[in-house]
Amino acid sequence: RAPELVGVDPWFNTPDGEPLRLAALRDRIVLLEFWTFACVNCQRTLPFLRRMHDQYQPDLTVVGVHSPEFAFERSVQNVERAVREHGLEYPVGLDNDFVAWNAYGNRYWPTMYLIDRAGQIRYVQIGEGNYGRTETAIRTLLAEAVGPAAETRAAGVTHGQVSGSSSSAAP
Repeated sequence: RAPELVGVDPWFNTPDGEPLRLAALRDRIVLLEFWTFACVNCQRTLPFLRRMHDQYQPDLTVVGVHSPEFAFERSVQNVERAVREHGLEYPVGLDNDFVAWNAYGNRYWPTMYLIDRAGQIRYVQIGEGNYGRTETAIRTLLAEAVGPAAETRAAGVTHGQVSGSSSSAAP
């Protein structure tokens, strides 16, 4: 089960800056990424995350959890500027005390977690890259989550792709 996002505050790109709770997203697939704005590897994942956000919402919710590596990355103003400059429209929360980071047992920037509609972590990607495999896992969960109608929407997913991504998904 995916740990709730406690200790993450403030939030950008949520209604009135309200805290985002995974429990409120139970009917959606969640792509959660732990990142920090000065990390070059993290910066390289942002085009993929923006594309997933644009392409698959509202069935997929992309969430960024910003966990700072350096002192200057703890500044709310610096994170807010980075979110704006990178054109991130999905929710981003600050985890300056590493509460969420530790709850997930995270160790690396960036790390992506794909959470199904039941709140289970089904796929983990450590580091940048493997975008095709990650998107296939997203499509698989979208199709699995709502049945045959979603398979039609997830155009381009063949049974071979779906089978291949299942083996990479964590139980």
